[in-house]
Amino acid sequence: MSFSSFGLSSSLLKGIQALGYSSPYPVQQQAIPAILKGRDVLGIAQTGSGKTAAFALPILEKLLKQPVATNRSVKVLVLVPTRELAMQVEETFYNLSIHLPHKIKTMAVYGGVSINPQMMKLSGTAVLVATPGRLLDLVDHNAVKLSEVEVLVLDEADKMLNLGFKEEMDRVFSLLPARRQNLLFSATLGGDIQTIVATQLHNPVTIEVEAEASVPELIDQVAYQVSAEKKGPLLRYLIRRENMEQVLVFASSIRTADNIVGKLKKNGIEAAALHGDKSQGARTEVLKQFKAGKIRVLVATDLASRGIDIKFLPYVINYELPRSPKDYVHRIGRTGRAEASGKAISLITPEDAHHFKIIQKKMGKQVTIVQTDDLDLHGA
Repeated sequence: MSFSSFGLSSSLLKGIQALGYSSPYPVQQQAIPAILKGRDVLGIAQTGSGKTAAFALPILEKLLKQPVATNRSVKVLVLVPTRELAMQVEETFYNLSIHLPHKIKTMAVYGGVSINPQMMKLSGTAVLVATPGRLLDLVDHNAVKLSEVEVLVLDEADKMLNLGFKEEMDRVFSLLPARRQNLLFSATLGGDIQTIVATQLHNPVTIEVEAEASVPELIDQVAYQVSAEKKGPLLRYLIRRENMEQVLVFASSIRTADNIVGKLKKNGIEAAALHGDKSQGARTEVLKQFKAGKIRVLVATDLASRGIDIKFLPYVINYELPRSPKDYVHRIGRTGRAEASGKAISLITPEDAHHFKIIQKKMGKQVTIVQTDDLDLHGA
């Protein structure tokens, strides 16, 4: 199957080709035709499955056939849980629309930055990508109107609920017109998600992509058993031994992330942290430099990692294990994307051993564990 088989406009196909997409992923094969037909869609798919393009392409195709937006009434609303994901979705829409015959304005709005510049830029926006809290702030300032929304997208709906956005989401629903197309994407289908499906979606096409089973096959996983006090030297040893030029390191707390960065810099390894204590401007700049290869090591917390979408990221390191097996799969899924191979490394202390066994069992894959007692970490 090719993208041209969907009947997409030639200008959109040029955008797809420019991004290097050769053939549609499974979620795209099912979602694009359904969305073009106006159906509601329920997509159960992990980050990295291609879902952003799965809804962006048919939405852009529909907007091509409509007059250019000139007021503050948006036609498409995409709700997302984090600022980073908002920027990623906006970037996807922008990249796909570069070759369109007329501009379809997409804008991302989120908290953590001044609201005034966002208010000033909203006029003429056709696709609004927003975190729930900032969206409602803009509504309360009469900066945007939701009464003419034709398509609602809930991206990573489970994360929005986990982050406590349920009340805000319910209020957004109350502001939307009853007749609209609804597209909901989530990694899980819990109770709250099922309530939204039952109350907001009409006879949806259900698409389920089992990412957990396929992600590990693309990734070379290895774990190193190490004492807590030797984690730092081992991290630096691995970065140097494997000549890692671009590596994403996961820490479980802001404090640990900052400490890791400090020690890496002290040992001559260029690094930066990405977490919630950084200003939005600083986070955007750090992520930009990391994607461009100007920062060798990016140390991130789980929340900040949402939206880190790098096509050929070669290495991911779990300096600390996440709480759940699903979060582990999400972390290592930052590499091995777009059908490219990658390597995921985990540093396992004796206290982590039992938890790591549970992760492996849930993942259905045994990970090679390397002993580090004989490694010379002196000077690392």
